[in-house]
Amino acid sequence: MAGSDEEAVRRRARLTALLADASTEALTVAGGRVAGVYLRSGAPGLLRLSVLVGLPGPLFRPWWRLHVDRPFPVADAYRLGVPVILPNAAETMRRYPQLAAGLPFPFGSVYLPVPGGTEPLGVLTVLHPAVSDTVDELFDRDVLARLAEGLGAGLLGLAGGDTSAVFWDGEPLCVRPPLSGSARTAVGRFSWDPATSAVRADDRLHALLGLRPGRFPGTAAALADAVAPADAHRILAALRDAAAGKSPGAPLSLRARDGTPRLLDLWPAEAESAGPAVLGVVFDPGTSAAADGAADLLPQGVFCLDRLGLIVYVNPAAARLARRPGTALLGRALWDALPWLTGPPFDDHLRGALLSPEPVHFHALRPADEQDETDEGDWLAVSVHPGTDLLTCTLAPASRMDATRGPAPDTRASEDTVARGHAMAPLYRPIALAIALTDAVTARQVSEVVMQELLPAFGGRRLAIYLLQDRHLYLAWETGFPPGFLIPFEGVGLDAHLPGVETLTTGRPLFFESMGQIAAAYPGIALDADEGARAFLPLIASGRPVGSCILGFDGSRSFSTEERTVLTALAGLIAHALERARRYDDEAALARGLQQALLPRRLSAHPRVETAGRYLPGTQGMDVGGDWYDVVEAGDGLALVIGDVQGHGVQAAATMGQLRSAVRAFALGDRPPDEVLSGTNHLLIDLDPGQFASCCYLRLDPATGRARIARAGHPPPLLRCPDGRTRVLDIPGGVVLGVDPQARYPVAELFLEPDAILALYTDGLVERPGADIDDGITALRLVLAEAGAAAGRGGGRSLAGVADRLTATARHATDRPDDVALLLAARRPALSPGG
Repeated sequence: MAGSDEEAVRRRARLTALLADASTEALTVAGGRVAGVYLRSGAPGLLRLSVLVGLPGPLFRPWWRLHVDRPFPVADAYRLGVPVILPNAAETMRRYPQLAAGLPFPFGSVYLPVPGGTEPLGVLTVLHPAVSDTVDELFDRDVLARLAEGLGAGLLGLAGGDTSAVFWDGEPLCVRPPLSGSARTAVGRFSWDPATSAVRADDRLHALLGLRPGRFPGTAAALADAVAPADAHRILAALRDAAAGKSPGAPLSLRARDGTPRLLDLWPAEAESAGPAVLGVVFDPGTSAAADGAADLLPQGVFCLDRLGLIVYVNPAAARLARRPGTALLGRALWDALPWLTGPPFDDHLRGALLSPEPVHFHALRPADEQDETDEGDWLAVSVHPGTDLLTCTLAPASRMDATRGPAPDTRASEDTVARGHAMAPLYRPIALAIALTDAVTARQVSEVVMQELLPAFGGRRLAIYLLQDRHLYLAWETGFPPGFLIPFEGVGLDAHLPGVETLTTGRPLFFESMGQIAAAYPGIALDADEGARAFLPLIASGRPVGSCILGFDGSRSFSTEERTVLTALAGLIAHALERARRYDDEAALARGLQQALLPRRLSAHPRVETAGRYLPGTQGMDVGGDWYDVVEAGDGLALVIGDVQGHGVQAAATMGQLRSAVRAFALGDRPPDEVLSGTNHLLIDLDPGQFASCCYLRLDPATGRARIARAGHPPPLLRCPDGRTRVLDIPGGVVLGVDPQARYPVAELFLEPDAILALYTDGLVERPGADIDDGITALRLVLAEAGAAAGRGGGRSLAGVADRLTATARHATDRPDDVALLLAARRPALSPGG
């Protein structure tokens, strides 16, 4: 938001309050774990996370910024202006594999665009527990939609109606979610005597388990049934093991009768004691163990985190195992208090516990105490148990882990690997980055992925990609370099003494930690900056040189062994993606040439009928497809045909050419529309290309305006009458061509009045992902009504202008996956006697 300094502060406060309130309410409505709002940023095409409720900001850092053209649900909801609902991990993986790879946990999510006029202001996001089928039963979508609308109205109100003033360029505001319920007992203690099977439970345990005083039988079986009836056998077995001196390595993760998580820890009593042989505690990880002091007596290390990663409770055992005083841990963020528990892969474990209901278990190396020369560090077994309000974490020496968890890790492992957790964060996302590359099909798209995904992951600011052609390197993409700096390097040969050339000819990556190192290794080379670091990576696919990739960093920096390894591996992925893009370009060029040869260069004319056609190739995938249109002389009239062959590429274009030729042959013989479609259907089945096609065929008598029309699985035509009324023609139709040899195609009649406009189109003009095709047809009908009126006011009918207006809607959809074919026909007014 813009304004004076004082006003800007007040607006910022109102803005953050508005965002926090909307996100918190969305969290409650959807029964979610995490919520947030993405807003437009000052950089074109970039969304920034403005508020995050229920998840520590550092754990969500990879998703603080999102480009609107990336295949992520937030970007799709913003770009398309429609809700995106993902009920579970399976649906997320199917539709958005990049997101699923980055957050591989069982959760669901919903993304709602925040209205703001012609385009959304941002996206309201909620992450919630996964469901099997749909989230419709989980919350009221209308309530969430109204919440998003209210947020949009509030944002516009703060900006005085100026949508350009609604943006966010800072780090996200992290908000603690409201507590799910009132405080209750969190921990209860008990003892068990195996000789008599008697269980003595304290008052806290009675309250925690909902046991009435005097009604608890006081047996091990009754205790197991009260704690977790579905896991009673595990509890009884653990009691017997503890009585034999084999206590469990970590608290047992159980489910209460109502499905909420519950923990049980057991340990043998002191050998010299005359009392019961086994002591135990039961506690709920979703409540604060600090609410009573029972957890302070646990031999197991226990500490609790709130949903922003703040340590709110730590028992003495946890402080002892962490080698930190409890006062030095309480009230501090986990990554500040216990940095050896953060960074990859630990951040992933914490994200999983915050997003899904299942506990996670892992090992972590507590680094050696620098002040204690005898301390070599300890491997600890860590368990994180999810709760609605808190995460309960337990610590135990790794040697306590039971056999089911596997052996303790090798204590000779490098402490340096753990200590560098945060520095290694970019290296933990190669899978997600690799998936992003698989979605890119052109050299430009590959370069954009590297710039938007790979470069920021390593903190880079500059990128140049050169491709090899005829033993010379040509610049394919660059960003961040001074204007014109790379021009002298365009088309350099493979004998040039340059790092970008030598990394390719030798096949070895070159890493320079400072610009001075480059100058020393290549005397006289032009440098684009005085300070910085550079990485030159060879792009080699299946042993074949493809080109070179240059990554630039603003400041001097070192490259760890792990970073060099990952960057080199990613260079191979980039090379394969570029090689695939090159093959794609070759095939696309062939398909485009074939398509241009098959589409009509001009349409058959008639003095009483004006026609216009438009064709737009898709902007995703194979760039050309099987859409076609044609106007053919049929007897004393005209035949208008439009069709769409399923698929893209050379095969679709070739099939389209065969069908167009067949339809033209039938039309020139002046066959009825039903016979034309039946004959073409049999031809496609006989060809057996493994494809089907939709088609609409119309035979028009220009003298009378009478028309006969038949459809084969094609969208219905639109008709604009001379008085401006525009409607969708309810034409009966048959199945698509190429499926059923017995298919029949009914013929309907209509009358094309003088100055009426008939529009035939393919589905690429009206279909949008996530939207109903009927809504697209309605929108096209409204545009036709308006465009036809404007053309009429212009002093004479001009179908070219109308065609341009109709296809403009598809041009503006930059992610249009399908081709668009459009054919218009208008019958001119009857000629005057002297005309």
